Amino acid sequence: MRTKSTATAILPPVEVQATASKPLGMPVAKFLRDYWQKQPLLIRGGFGSDFSCPIAANDFAGLACEPMALSRLIVHSPKTDRWRVETGPLAESRFNKLPKSHWTLLIQDVDKWDADVAALYRYVSFLPNWRLDDIMISYAVKGGSVGAHVDQYDVFLVQGRGHRRWQIDRRPNPPLGVRDNVALKLLSNFEPSDEWILAPGDVLYLPPGVPHHGVALDECMTISLGMRAPSSGELILDLAESLVSDMPEEQRYTDPDVMPRADPYLIDASDLQRLKIAISALRTMNDEQLGDWFGGFMSRYRNAQTPAPAARRLTESGLEQQLKRNAYLTRHPFSRMAASRCGQTYRVFFAGDRFAVSARLYHLLGQPEQLDTKAWARLAATDRGVLLQIINAGHFGVRR
Repeated sequence: MRTKSTATAILPPVEVQATASKPLGMPVAKFLRDYWQKQPLLIRGGFGSDFSCPIAANDFAGLACEPMALSRLIVHSPKTDRWRVETGPLAESRFNKLPKSHWTLLIQDVDKWDADVAALYRYVSFLPNWRLDDIMISYAVKGGSVGAHVDQYDVFLVQGRGHRRWQIDRRPNPPLGVRDNVALKLLSNFEPSDEWILAPGDVLYLPPGVPHHGVALDECMTISLGMRAPSSGELILDLAESLVSDMPEEQRYTDPDVMPRADPYLIDASDLQRLKIAISALRTMNDEQLGDWFGGFMSRYRNAQTPAPAARRLTESGLEQQLKRNAYLTRHPFSRMAASRCGQTYRVFFAGDRFAVSARLYHLLGQPEQLDTKAWARLAATDRGVLLQIINAGHFGVRR
């Protein structure tokens, strides 16, 4: 049931009911036109009223103890309004010492560790795959929260278990100042315009920049499908570093036409013109060059985990024999895939590595489970060699 707030009369809530044929509560085109990166949307039953969280609480807690998992424990003391943040890995004994209420366990990239969690991405299959970042899950006891905050990326908040009260501020130009006495980036002033209670299967979509605050009403798990939204600073820095790596050391700022100066400290218009020439590579990139850089950038995850080359290099005959024994390919969870088209061929990127492939191999890489002996036989010799390079680089594994 929706709980009214004082601003409801001014700002009516954005709420729809999903159906089996319209999990967004509307056609995808309408969602993209009217809501995507524009305004929040509460989707009742987006994953169905019988939705069950794909990961059990005990397994989730166990994952927080793993050294490679990105976990955080957030404990809030309501009386003092003190927030304590602990980063994982957590000792198993830590869970026995926690209070009965007001704590939350967060783990990022759960989709990289659990295939059932990764399967939830089907809900946003209408978006470019390279825009997907990670699935973060929070487990909270009653009163558990991470405080009122703002995200700078799109997120679909799926209620997986229990109930959570969500408050948002969708007014124009909400206050975004943060507290300076907390390790978390909590808003110093949060006044909700809307408030709802979400049950399992409900989905709250939030575009970037919408202040929000979620509090567990009972033992609950919330699944966050987050989109990747690199800042302009990140893009420019990575692009510059990519260009610099290919530039010869002797390519420098030059001024063979310099004239005598009355003022030796002054940078004049002619100096700036020479500077533009020196850094012209930033302005003269064509679409092919830009696509190559962007494909590599967007296929790399922000975290340190990267695929490792196979311990034993696979040969063509070895792969063919395994396919005959009903083996199949699976993509490494940290090998994000992106691609750009170049005429009749494709440049495919996995975790920053680039490969040139035919249209036939490109479609197989997108659906690796379809690679069987017949599909292998239809591949050209060049594509077979490239596929083996991709496998031996660790981007795909062969399973039986």
